[in-house]
Amino acid sequence: MNSSSTKMYQWIKDLFPLCRSITGEGVRDTLKYFRKILPDLIIHEVPSGTQVFDWVVPDEWTIRDAYIEDESGKKIVDFQKNNLHLMGYSEPINEWMNLEQLNEFLYSIPEQPEAIPYITSYYKRRWGFCLSYEQHLALKKGNYHVVIDSEIKAGVMNYGEIIIPGKSSKEVFLSTYVCHPSMANNELSGPVVTTALAHWLSSLKDLEYSYRIIYIPETIGSILYLSKNFDHLKKNVIAGFNITCIGDERCYSYLPSRDGDTLSDRASKHVLKHLDPNFLSYKWTDRGSDERQYCAPGIDLPIATIMRSKYGEYPEYHTSLDNLNLVSAKGLEGGLQAIKSAISVIEKNKFYIATILCEPQLGRRGLYPTISTKNTRKQVETMMNTLTYCDGTISLLEIAEIIDKPFWELVPIIEKLIDFNLVSECDPVIKK
Repeated sequence: MNSSSTKMYQWIKDLFPLCRSITGEGVRDTLKYFRKILPDLIIHEVPSGTQVFDWVVPDEWTIRDAYIEDESGKKIVDFQKNNLHLMGYSEPINEWMNLEQLNEFLYSIPEQPEAIPYITSYYKRRWGFCLSYEQHLALKKGNYHVVIDSEIKAGVMNYGEIIIPGKSSKEVFLSTYVCHPSMANNELSGPVVTTALAHWLSSLKDLEYSYRIIYIPETIGSILYLSKNFDHLKKNVIAGFNITCIGDERCYSYLPSRDGDTLSDRASKHVLKHLDPNFLSYKWTDRGSDERQYCAPGIDLPIATIMRSKYGEYPEYHTSLDNLNLVSAKGLEGGLQAIKSAISVIEKNKFYIATILCEPQLGRRGLYPTISTKNTRKQVETMMNTLTYCDGTISLLEIAEIIDKPFWELVPIIEKLIDFNLVSECDPVIKK
């Protein structure tokens, strides 16, 4: 196992116990953890009550403790043992009630009797506890002491941002979310893979594009970020990815932008086709994460999504079964490599035009065998097929699709052709 995969899995283990929500200490502690890895990460805060398009930044939620105990004082549901036991944004309570009364505030999943569900109520004041159906069935008649030591009041919403400059002011936009408690694939795989991507991008020299990378609370965070940066994003973003559910080993998945044919879409489909021909391709109507905001009418940013098991499509989703056993170092590494490959396609996807009329004599340049046999053409077939489409009207990615070769096989060929002055990079040529 290589160092990046081992590090990513360790980051997930470190962050898994934190109780994240759309506001509060869990988000701040998570962002501070990533800032230790990425010193240039800036942590922003926006006050509660701030208007962001049609939404308002909510009050901040602080949770200190929560439990249900029986008449003997035994804690039968305990937030300290699993933070999914508490409904997110639960308001405070300290009361005794009987089982019939308590049942109105308990949530479980009969179809998954061992799983604790993940439930939230961000925008309506209420409280509740989540427990496995097995636990729920085991509750006996009697009185129960219900305690939630929480606070909901004006505060701030936090998000993280890092800008990695390239040669161009045009940007690739990477977004991930940091607002769910202890779930491994749905929550933590996204930010840890994004952090590994940021670390990799920071190490590269001569990046063609600049990279804008954000860590936000889902939905309200993307709406907030767009409200503050929309004009800049609309002008400069040429591609991007929403990064989530990227850590298991079951499959690869692709969710398109609303447009469906952006550079991000084409790069995603090309990479996954050659990485795993059996990848799952979803439709825009299957959306469910922050792509809803980035590709909304009037926003229309070129944002696609590469995942492993897609949110909502695997049985452990939004339950306590989405744990450290579901993700793996190998799964995280596979997700990282898929998005790195897509970014590499975007970085290297240029237009090229042949500089010599008719076929160049490759043999005297050492690019073609000087003895002609049946196998000669096979040895240089990809080079010749690449060269024949270098008329400036289609990009290197389009050439890779036409000749059905992985983009990354064409990159060293183009570099060699440039070295021998057989092709040159050009602006797109419009066909007459």
